[in-house]
Amino acid sequence: MPSKTDLPTPDGNDTVIALGVLSAIEEDSNVTQRRLANDLGIAVGLANTYFKRAVNKGFVKVSQAPARRYAYYLTPKGFAEKSRLTAEYLSQSFKLFRRARAEYASLLATCERQGWRRVALMGDGDLAEIVAICALDTDVELCGVIDEGVDADAVVLCDLEDPQGAYEDACRNMPQERVLAPAFLHVSPRPRARGRRSAARAR
Repeated sequence: MPSKTDLPTPDGNDTVIALGVLSAIEEDSNVTQRRLANDLGIAVGLANTYFKRAVNKGFVKVSQAPARRYAYYLTPKGFAEKSRLTAEYLSQSFKLFRRARAEYASLLATCERQGWRRVALMGDGDLAEIVAICALDTDVELCGVIDEGVDADAVVLCDLEDPQGAYEDACRNMPQERVLAPAFLHVSPRPRARGRRSAARAR
């Protein structure tokens, strides 16, 4: 069942949530909307909307259970829809991986042209792994995740939880022109904040 991931989802959050709902019901007919909302990282009201949509489209059958509870079951139409959504989700994920790899490869090429050989990462997880893969084809040395012990020439942003906040933090520790973010994170350049000690020293 899809859950929150380090890779960004496309406009396809609809696909991810719908597939998550059907997968959860298949795995546990007694799943609650609150638990599903927590697993998928969405509001309970949104989970309720997707539950109702699945029922109205004939993907899910609702049965009365003891103690005034309900049980949910996938219909044959629901299993077919789950298969379709799975294929769509995998296709979207692959496209996003290719986009992330292309954009990070371009950022590392910029580092090479500028002579920035030691590059720190701001963030970790799947995006950091993609940067590591791209770095294998360059002369760039990844010197770890940015912290007060890292001496780096540039920073590449890999934080998906709060990319704007991570970008602004990195700009406090590094000249803004040396903080590189891929376009798909939609970071907005901001003036550098002052008053914090430099954590990564630009050469």
